[in-house]
Amino acid sequence: MDFGELWQYHELLYFFTWRDVKVRYKQTGLGFTWAIIQPLFMMVVFSIFFGGLAHIPSEGLPYPLFNLAGLLPWTLFAEGLTRSTTSMVTNANILTKVYFPRLIMPLSGVLSPLVDFAAAFSILVVMMAVYGFMPGWNLIFLPVFIIFAVITSLAVGLWLSALNVQYRDFQYTLPFIIQFWLFASPVVYPSTLLPESIRWLYGLNPMAGVIEGFRWALLGTTPPDALIGVSVAMVIVLLFGGFFYFRKMEQYFADIV
Repeated sequence: MDFGELWQYHELLYFFTWRDVKVRYKQTGLGFTWAIIQPLFMMVVFSIFFGGLAHIPSEGLPYPLFNLAGLLPWTLFAEGLTRSTTSMVTNANILTKVYFPRLIMPLSGVLSPLVDFAAAFSILVVMMAVYGFMPGWNLIFLPVFIIFAVITSLAVGLWLSALNVQYRDFQYTLPFIIQFWLFASPVVYPSTLLPESIRWLYGLNPMAGVIEGFRWALLGTTPPDALIGVSVAMVIVLLFGGFFYFRKMEQYFADIV
């Protein structure tokens, strides 16, 4: 990847990112409020069924707080993955007429959900105040895990955005992939439910490291230890593989999109 060239087009990246934000809430009555309503309603539903009825453990934390702290990084990842996967096809008209680094499109797709994340995070802050919960020194690592969630989204999004240009099946299977991945990640349950001897294998799902790290940084839950190392290694492999595949395919995008 030519990152020097990418930097020359940083204003275009800003334009695409901000355009994604504005288009998402254009002509909606509630506007940015939807960024808060969606995770809030999911938290309520999950708290009723998994926390109230199924009595899923929450590492000694109030279940709504535990669950919302998992939902926020998950939603950041899922939104970024969805927007980056479809970014090449939805911008086909621009793609075929003007040259610019194609990486800008999936990159803007993973950056634009950060605005929604910031809005939804305010609810988590309010809930922590309601439950009288103060974060510890771990809080300084919170930005690391937010960036980790964005990079994970980009790593997978690079693969799927390139594949979706050639095979549109991916944009239809993506909702199923995300739904399955949600329950395969520790959003509604802690990773400590797994036997300690094999828990590190759970890190092969990179979102396990992201979510457990996010909760640890904010709420002081069980440190992700070896699990986070496996997740980081997995994301590095996916990211470099994604860059290589995207770079190999981008010369054909304008012809087949």
